[in-house]
Amino acid sequence: MSQQGYVATPPYSQAQPGMGGYPAGFGSSPAQPLYGHYGGQPQSFPAPPTGKATFLWSLIPPVKSSDCTRCRSPEPLHCGMVCISGQFGGQMAGPGMAGPGMAGPFQGGAAHMSGPPQKKLDPDSIPSTTQVTEDDQAKRGGQVYTTNLRGQVPPLVTTDFTVQDQGNASPRFMRCTTYSFPCTADLAKQCQVPLGAIIKPFATVPKNETPLYFVNHGETGPIRCNRCKAYMCPYMQFIDGGRRYQCGFCNCVNEVPAFYFQHLDHMGRRVDLYERPELSLGSYEFEATLDYCKNNKPASPPAYIFMIDVSYANIKSGLVRLICEELKTLLDNLPREDGAESSTVKVGFVTYNKILHFYNVKSALAQPQMMVVSDTAEMFVPLLDGFLVNFQESRAVINNLLDQIPDMFADTNESETVFAPVIQAGVEALKTAECSGKLFIFHSSIPTAEAPGKLKNRDDKKLINTEKEKTLFQPQKGVYEQLSKDCVSQGCSVDLFLFPSQYVDLATMGDVPTHTGGSIFKYSNFQVEMDGEHFLSDLRKDVEKAIGFDAIMRVRTSTGFRATNFFGAIHMNNTTDVEMAAVDCDKAVTVEFKHDDKLSEETGALMQCALLYTTVNGQRRLRIHNLSLNCSAQLSELYKSCETDALINFFAKSAYRAMLNQPLKTVREILVNQTAHMLACYRKNCSSPSAASQLILPDAMKVFPVYLNSLMKTGPLVGSADLSTDDRAHQRLIATAMGVEDTQLLLYPRLIPLHNMDVASDVVPAPVRCSEERLTDAGMFLLENGRSLFLWLGQACPPELVQRVFNVPSFAHLSLPVLDNPQSKKLRSIIDSLLDQRPSAMKLLIVKQKDRSEMLFRQHLVEDKGPYGGASYMDFLCYVHCEIRQVLT
Repeated sequence: MSQQGYVATPPYSQAQPGMGGYPAGFGSSPAQPLYGHYGGQPQSFPAPPTGKATFLWSLIPPVKSSDCTRCRSPEPLHCGMVCISGQFGGQMAGPGMAGPGMAGPFQGGAAHMSGPPQKKLDPDSIPSTTQVTEDDQAKRGGQVYTTNLRGQVPPLVTTDFTVQDQGNASPRFMRCTTYSFPCTADLAKQCQVPLGAIIKPFATVPKNETPLYFVNHGETGPIRCNRCKAYMCPYMQFIDGGRRYQCGFCNCVNEVPAFYFQHLDHMGRRVDLYERPELSLGSYEFEATLDYCKNNKPASPPAYIFMIDVSYANIKSGLVRLICEELKTLLDNLPREDGAESSTVKVGFVTYNKILHFYNVKSALAQPQMMVVSDTAEMFVPLLDGFLVNFQESRAVINNLLDQIPDMFADTNESETVFAPVIQAGVEALKTAECSGKLFIFHSSIPTAEAPGKLKNRDDKKLINTEKEKTLFQPQKGVYEQLSKDCVSQGCSVDLFLFPSQYVDLATMGDVPTHTGGSIFKYSNFQVEMDGEHFLSDLRKDVEKAIGFDAIMRVRTSTGFRATNFFGAIHMNNTTDVEMAAVDCDKAVTVEFKHDDKLSEETGALMQCALLYTTVNGQRRLRIHNLSLNCSAQLSELYKSCETDALINFFAKSAYRAMLNQPLKTVREILVNQTAHMLACYRKNCSSPSAASQLILPDAMKVFPVYLNSLMKTGPLVGSADLSTDDRAHQRLIATAMGVEDTQLLLYPRLIPLHNMDVASDVVPAPVRCSEERLTDAGMFLLENGRSLFLWLGQACPPELVQRVFNVPSFAHLSLPVLDNPQSKKLRSIIDSLLDQRPSAMKLLIVKQKDRSEMLFRQHLVEDKGPYGGASYMDFLCYVHCEIRQVLT
């Protein structure tokens, strides 16, 4: 761990009126624990150990002054704002509260200030995310990461590395908030670092890494511990000449089945250790036997049902014709097993407005047949044979249908739609066919037709920043809750493509996709010319991606701790089984662990994730991921092994769940409170004694404050009437299922300078810090966060660069053409490589400096004060410093 830290250059800036500050008591402890283990009472800390210094970043203000009016510190220090004696008093505005019409950040104004104006604190002296990612890439990029060491901290998610599985799961599948768990519950409570793992069971394995091995033990099925049911893995200890094995999770001694017996070598290891994936690797798959299948019957291949809203708006916009044209070629790319000639996934088609139309597309027919169901209260599927078919066999009939649908409804005036009966119809169809599957629903408006699940507009901006704001994000109960349960029990996942022109109550409409492992895509005010390609890219990725169906996941742990809390696109009927109607390569489940006994430094902490699922060709399989962590009685070990990107994923999901039950102000207070406790505990127990004015951060967590501040400025948590409720609900729902890579990028976007890029190089230019200070009038920058993509042009951008990239001499009319010159080709290749890496497509938005559209771009400059409220990184860091001081005193 590095001994020298960042030392900020003095002195402090004088706070400007209008900077986003924080209210008095912003980080004060709530009366009772509110969610997770957040919000506990402030801990009392033992005296720090001497001689174990790791102060890693410090603010050393140079001037002496009388006491600070807020934190009573004799040192000049920020308290939300700069807190130099006599400068500020009164009430400060909350995070995200200094918007239009709000009280300013402090009352009293200029008359209240004293002392000469100070120079600004140098922003380059505070920890930088881009620097941390660059350093890790330089240190560990391009290397082979072998997983044979327990408790080994992997490279950052932003680093390019190759994984060699040697007994622990790849960090692509499992990442932890810390790789050294505290030995006791008391230590865990004292440091308040959440103990968690983010598990992405279907993560994509790069082409240069070995795919998962497949193990088949025949009719006996996978070998498991008799007591705790953990599956055979590298943590089982073979004894008694190889005739028995001791379970690494519960210590139970089990007999080795006769067919599995093997002799041990002089080290006590089986001689076939390296021939068996389950004994030598961290991740592998077992063939599941009939007793792992529903009703002891072999599973069937899944089905994809395409359900198209043919109401007036979708016909008129050209959306229906666009979908039908695309499906004719897209269905050739349905997912298939490696090596299979064609996909076994069946397909079906439904159109709907107030009523539903089912289509018989059996290969023997000359023409498709339509069957109408107008009673949406009692949903049934009017045909059994010919609804779900093999695309290759029925291609002619299906293409005929897709040609006819846009014309069939061309003259419709129907603007009312149903929604819940559409999902119900899909579930019934899969139930009848006795298979799992996915519904692709293309929908545009709030369902107002008389039917189960009818919704009304409940978007009320007056609720923002009140106790009742949480109701805007709570789904309406009843019909949709029951639908989620029906979908999960049938293995029916729902993907929702929304094309709204006004409020649709996404909090409710997105509830079923969120609980069934599905995805939600939203294209507001959709226009085919502007948004068609963006939507089609999303649809293609969604249909083609790797996926498993009808999944149940169980996380087992060694004695001393257990999984207690789960976040993700999941459903849970009990406290241990995580049910997912589908799980794809982009979905992650975040798991929280708690102690139920002491952990031992000698044996460490073991976890095993077992996922039972159906493959796209109808095979039942078990996918196993194993991970071993260190345990320590030294808090310094825990902090040294922390992973900031995983931590912020945990915090984001915890906060987004908590906002359904708590006022946003309380959620933000808990976030800051827990952060202050984590950092205060580090300072007290792990660093050398130092001046109170120094902010000391663990090396592994030095950029945690910038991520946390960014999280508090995201749409769901900011509480601004300028943001649409549906957009806020959408971001909240999609973040729930994100893996570590996706939350890292969402909370700290990449800002890439393009004006001086080396067109001869294949390398993407290094990103700069996400702040307006990094933009230049003569510059061109690309900003991406995995969901949005902006090309920003400074006012003084050189005309020859504009000409080469846009083929126009000035900014009057800009779109990005494909041109045959080095600058254009290089920019295209950068954009293509970014789009290729991301789970969803991103529409490119060209933004000119000082244009109205710049506001959309600026909300992603996360180191600055938020346009909808929220502090700058600098102010937030200093505010956290003050909160740490309060905890310590």
